[in-house]
Amino acid sequence: MRVRDATPHPPAAQDQGEDAHRLTALEGLAALSLDALSSVAYGPEAIVIVLAAAGAAGLNYTLPVTLAIVVLLAVLVISYRQVIAAFPGGGGAYAVAGRHLGRNASLIAAASLTVDYILNAAVGVSAGVAALTSAFPALFGARVWLCLVVLALITGVNLIGVAESARVFIVPTILFILAIAIVVGSGLLRSHPVVPPVGHLPSVTESIGILLLLKAFASGCSALTGVEAIANAVPEFKRPRARRAQHTEMMLGIILGLMLIGIAVLIKKFHAEPSATETTLAQLAAAGVGKNVLFYAIQLITTVLLALAANTSFGGLPVLASLLAKDNFLPHMFALRAERQVYRYGIGVLAVAAAILLVASRGSTQALIPLFAIGVFVGFTLSQAGMVRHWHEQHSPGWARRAFINGLGAVLTTAALAIELVSKFTEGAWLVVVVIPLLVLFFGRIHTAYIRIGRQLGLGQTLEPPVRVPALAVVPVAGLSRLTREAVSAGLSLADEVVAVTVCYSDLDDEQHDAHFRAQWEAWDPQVRLIALPTRHRSLGPPIVDYLRAREMENPHRRIVVLIPEVQPEHWWRWFLHNQRGAVLNRAITSGTSNVVVCRLRFRLAHLAPDEEPGTVPAEPA
Repeated sequence: MRVRDATPHPPAAQDQGEDAHRLTALEGLAALSLDALSSVAYGPEAIVIVLAAAGAAGLNYTLPVTLAIVVLLAVLVISYRQVIAAFPGGGGAYAVAGRHLGRNASLIAAASLTVDYILNAAVGVSAGVAALTSAFPALFGARVWLCLVVLALITGVNLIGVAESARVFIVPTILFILAIAIVVGSGLLRSHPVVPPVGHLPSVTESIGILLLLKAFASGCSALTGVEAIANAVPEFKRPRARRAQHTEMMLGIILGLMLIGIAVLIKKFHAEPSATETTLAQLAAAGVGKNVLFYAIQLITTVLLALAANTSFGGLPVLASLLAKDNFLPHMFALRAERQVYRYGIGVLAVAAAILLVASRGSTQALIPLFAIGVFVGFTLSQAGMVRHWHEQHSPGWARRAFINGLGAVLTTAALAIELVSKFTEGAWLVVVVIPLLVLFFGRIHTAYIRIGRQLGLGQTLEPPVRVPALAVVPVAGLSRLTREAVSAGLSLADEVVAVTVCYSDLDDEQHDAHFRAQWEAWDPQVRLIALPTRHRSLGPPIVDYLRAREMENPHRRIVVLIPEVQPEHWWRWFLHNQRGAVLNRAITSGTSNVVVCRLRFRLAHLAPDEEPGTVPAEPA
């Protein structure tokens, strides 16, 4: 234990120390909102692509559809501000559904958010790399490796610390917001575009029906992914956590809403149409500022933000996983924090899952897009429905108005989810429909296992007083060394009876070695019996397992402890210098006996031979 760990700290000082690695409102915007903010680069374009099916006149509906999305955004922001206040421990849709809709609903919300976070990390990285390879086509063949490198960099930054990673992303976030403001501002001030949009659509107008508008609405709702991340990660903020998280949620809603409306106005003003070679945002930037240094700077900033959008997942999923672990739905290691207040196991699993997706999709954003945004709308719907029930149960002043807002949001998100599923089902959305129930089943199995373990351990129960149980210590040995002496000494300290066992093979050389070893043992005379276990097969585990089974049957009420002495390497890369008999015996005894306790005694070389000079080679192998 380090000295600083053992030194008591006043509660206030301890809280200040923890808060040093937590987020301010601005840092929270940079760490948890990049997904939502960067979505303006592809959300409005998704609307344009759908409406273009109705011809040039269909694009006139871009602004009304965008306004509908902004209304939904406002509803979600208001709702999640209430979620933050009601659930300051974080968890978002998972926490709301767990309290008001039941266990199954909460697990569905958790599974859907897990899928969305992993997809968001993969999509953000692949989209950023795609923008880079579009500018430098020679890198296209290495896009998968580029994706993995970018993902590794983002993972490394997040392992340093949440607040530290947020500070790294503050400057790119502010630059991106300024870049979009320049595009919108310059476009609104111009009567004619500097560079006309490159798309071409027929002027003939096809029928514009409600289904087309709903599909455009659902496609544009991809701009809303990430809105829930702040509510999921409330514990990551400095005190007062709920208030800072609410301020961050409001900032996100205002900035994102203004950017979406501004881009929609420019799309209508400049008649920006879909293009196979240039994104809608790039067309608007060229129309507003021209194709100059500022244009390429805006494109570069957009590329960086798309890649960094994966950071929202690294801020949200580890916190969600920690809550699931505390509720016994994930392994408890996901609830452990590292020194800089990061959930490194959650970060690691997210990075590995995103890397698998990137490799499987060969770094193609279009291969991942059909799966994107479906999971988050499941969470949106459950969260809204849960908050309706929350207000109904609270019956606080104004509860009916708040319940109406949440109910409206539930209806809108349910409609968007249905359209997303129908329109993208054959393109790969069916995979999400399969994965979410499998994750729910996985969470349930872990919970059942923890219930069984808790019952067997007697957690939360009044236990019987401790009793002294007769014990037999069995020490497997192969030769005399200081390691053997330490293991036998440990056995004499722990048990009433100690025996040493050695496996004897039938080869001539082995028989000579065994005879020499027995002579050494008798000369040493440790007052411990050495039992030879002959075998015709060159296998270490079975003879020892057979011996332990016989001793178990001989006295079922006696505790048998196997002490396996091992050398702890001075450096991790020296493990291959030592034999691996400990691991072999551990596996064999664990699987072959019913109630034998295995203890692997790892001794450091400096403890075994403190008086030896460096470079001394032992006469017998350890």
